[in-house]
Amino acid sequence: MKQYIGTKVVTAEPAFKMGGKVRTGPIPNGIAHEPGYRVIYPDGYESFSPKEAFERAYLPINVNENLTGGGPSIGQKMVDDFIAETHVMTLGEKTTVVRAVLRNGFEIVEASACVSKENYSEDMGRDICMEKIKDKVWMLLGFILQTGVNGIEGPAAEK
Repeated sequence: MKQYIGTKVVTAEPAFKMGGKVRTGPIPNGIAHEPGYRVIYPDGYESFSPKEAFERAYLPINVNENLTGGGPSIGQKMVDDFIAETHVMTLGEKTTVVRAVLRNGFEIVEASACVSKENYSEDMGRDICMEKIKDKVWMLLGFILQTGVNGIEGPAAEK
């Protein structure tokens, strides 16, 4: 069998499975249950996904409140939350390098340098690098969202 990468936009809500049935709402005390999500796919199909599997596969969409179109979009919180950790270092006397590790393990490295060492500030260099990194994260998340909305072929394939 071949392996495939899949990306789709779904609607979901926290749920639990108890006695073979998917339920939402408060969990009765002392009752065995499997935590997860009730998932609704674009074609209307509904399923239950175990909590761990769902949270590994899906990123919550935090709509960009600065847009008025109402469609799915990337928001600043999504970008900020997708950066799991950063590492900052100075190379030489006037260059800052920042390595950002994203939630999925992908890494982005950016550098910033000034003309004279007398004007060097690692904090300023970090801020410049982080803006570049966040721009790339916006692009990468936009790519994922575009694929989720339009599929692999997208609207260009329809022409």
